[in-house]
Amino acid sequence: QVLLVESGGGLVQAGDSLRLSCAASGRTFSGYVMGWFRQAPGKEREFAAAINWSVGNTYYADSVKGRFTISRDKAKNTVYLQLNSLKSEDTAVYYCAASFRGADFGSWGQGTQVTVSS
Repeated sequence: QVLLVESGGGLVQAGDSLRLSCAASGRTFSGYVMGWFRQAPGKEREFAAAINWSVGNTYYADSVKGRFTISRDKAKNTVYLQLNSLKSEDTAVYYCAASFRGADFGSWGQGTQVTVSS
């Protein structure tokens, strides 16, 4: 069973940066795509970024492209999301998720809150 634990959220000002971490355990992650999603108050959860664990290909939503960077450390079994130039509209709970070989993202973390004050 895949276990995902996020950390690194907090309260920051517009223009600041944060790095979110997602510690993954429970199996080896070859064949997985690891993703970050976010859910703002009163809105549906939306995709932010994803990375192919094995080869490192990355994917981004247009709303975060150029500001957020997803990466992974295979030795630490950890996925990161670097958030730069934060805006108030980036305020959300950020979730880490895992997808095995193209299936839906079926494993989710508990989320970490990011609040950006303007």
